[in-house]
Amino acid sequence: MDAMPQENTIPAAPMLALRDVEVAIDKAPILRGISFAVEPGEMVALIGRNGAGKTTTLRAIMGLLCVQRGEISVQGEIASSRPAHLRAGLGIGYMPEDRRLIPHFTVEENILMPSWLVDIPDLRASLQEVYDLIPEIAPLAKLPALSLSGGQQKLVALGRALLVGRRMLLLDEPFEGVAPALVERLQEIMARLSAGNERTVLVCDSSLSESHGHYDRHLFIERGQVSSRLA
Repeated sequence: MDAMPQENTIPAAPMLALRDVEVAIDKAPILRGISFAVEPGEMVALIGRNGAGKTTTLRAIMGLLCVQRGEISVQGEIASSRPAHLRAGLGIGYMPEDRRLIPHFTVEENILMPSWLVDIPDLRASLQEVYDLIPEIAPLAKLPALSLSGGQQKLVALGRALLVGRRMLLLDEPFEGVAPALVERLQEIMARLSAGNERTVLVCDSSLSESHGHYDRHLFIERGQVSSRLA
């Protein structure tokens, strides 16, 4: 009997891939040819000290900083050639370290801001998913962001990232400067996302102290270069 022909399978593209990415700010090199990939459904921590290049990495992915050399792709689609305002259309949600809420907008307006630039299918259902995942911000929906505590603003910024980040979340220092109770709450939300493999998540942190069991991998960044182990 003739052997059955084998199917040619094409490996799935990583959710996120950076290849030899270089970024400079005011002509000073910050990222020095970094390369790494994050697979669909993974939750990966990018660990590095302040100034190591963590925030620059996320801002380059989001198009907020220009890439001088190299390539950034999302599931095989080149993202580094897209203008910044179109990156969210790839299903990427970004939570900056300083939250970047509009103080006089309401909580709900701040969460909905990405939808003003990107078409989000079933917007009201997507908003309700955010409130279901972070129920403590639902009663605050009509309050101005200015009236919230720092911890509440952190949760709103996460909600905004969740609304648009249907495929991937980029979280910059989510545990920085928040009370232990909020650290625990953020960990609960992230663990829920991780358990269902609902989204690919890349988390930047300055230390391993908040690095707990639901991370699939750790990457380490030092002087603008990434490795899989601590230098």
